[in-house]
Amino acid sequence: MIVWIASYPKSGNTWIRSVISALVYTENGMFDFGKLKHIPQFPDKIYFKDLTDNYSDFNTLKKCWIPAQERINKDKKIKFFKTHHLNCKVDNYSFTNDTNTKAKIYIVRDPRNLVNSISNHYSKTHDEAVKFLTTPRFIGGSQKEGGMKKNDMITLIGTWQEHYKFWTQSKKNTIILKYEDLIKDTEKELIKLIDFLKNYVELNIDKIKIKNILETTSFTNLKKMEESGLFTESAFNKKENKKVNFFHLGKENKWENILKKEHKIKIEKLFEKEMQELKYIL
Repeated sequence: MIVWIASYPKSGNTWIRSVISALVYTENGMFDFGKLKHIPQFPDKIYFKDLTDNYSDFNTLKKCWIPAQERINKDKKIKFFKTHHLNCKVDNYSFTNDTNTKAKIYIVRDPRNLVNSISNHYSKTHDEAVKFLTTPRFIGGSQKEGGMKKNDMITLIGTWQEHYKFWTQSKKNTIILKYEDLIKDTEKELIKLIDFLKNYVELNIDKIKIKNILETTSFTNLKKMEESGLFTESAFNKKENKKVNFFHLGKENKWENILKKEHKIKIEKLFEKEMQELKYIL
């Protein structure tokens, strides 16, 4: 059975994967990026092998979501998977279902702060980043003239609003973690996550392990490890021919100091209901 670690891109998924891999897959809570192998991504080509060989054809992929998960869950063991995919239903084909899903961990981030993070990660202007957030879209695959390469896997993420709404509309076996709360009091959110996960997996926890998790998965330490060349998931800026820092600004990314007024107004207008629900706006 799958425990999903789901989020819109650049909302803290890698941070939570780091925390959970240190929590579940180490004895002492000491994290290194090698531990992320225990929490792979879905969809990924490896899980669609023999189901299709066209990873850029969405109409084919939607028919394979559940069969791929059924194969993953054949041994009935608990597994963690990262995903940015929309928890959608397209032409009666569901991305996942209760048979294959044990629990959901959803990480959400203020969309106003996502503008700068998306701009940095995808090498976009702020105008383009706002459009990214507010326009239904796919991500994944290497773009080239004439479309995607045949074997590139694509992921439907929708808009920020759709992503949040579709993953959290059912509260069954679901925990919602706000990026801002993680920044403000990481230990408090870690304890909340531990209490949630105890319902699904056995955890050996003590004060030393919690201390090690907090220290080794801190933004400062993750950024330091990336700068040492230990992180392999960084994006690449083709225009400047260099890697993009994945761990960019962290808590220093404050929309109040960065965002244009017109962008702020547009995001708050389009996402008003969800932002009020999350107390990002009154």
